[in-house]
Amino acid sequence: MIRFIDVEFGSSRYQELLDLRYKILLQPLGLKFLDSYREQEATFLHIGCIDNSTDELIGGLILVPVDNEEIRVMQVAVDVVHQGEGIGRKLIEHAETVAKEIGYSRVVMHAMLSVVGFYEKLGFVQEGDMFEEKGINFVRMVKEL
Repeated sequence: MIRFIDVEFGSSRYQELLDLRYKILLQPLGLKFLDSYREQEATFLHIGCIDNSTDELIGGLILVPVDNEEIRVMQVAVDVVHQGEGIGRKLIEHAETVAKEIGYSRVVMHAMLSVVGFYEKLGFVQEGDMFEEKGINFVRMVKEL
């Protein structure tokens, strides 16, 4: 079984989430965290997914308010050991619930091309053309809540 937690910026769980995001998302692309960006994360919502049997952080994501209607999902990461178990889907569903509860009507994201199909299965639609950030191709995806 799993549970979702709010991860407090600067906490030990936050550091675990940073380490997981680095291992899953950045390291394979040869990217590093920028300390200047990390400071911005103090105002973001950090959601962690915990394995109840081990109390380990096995996944997480960030929610970043865009405006009064849109909130952006960023840095969705699931530990390699737990990929394929539906954790990513459950994380996104939980994030949508949180977004709705706090008053947002739309979730947006910049999805790498390799995961577009995953998000389409969850009801997201592509909006606009492909674009590049830091040498990586993305598409903007949107879901009305």
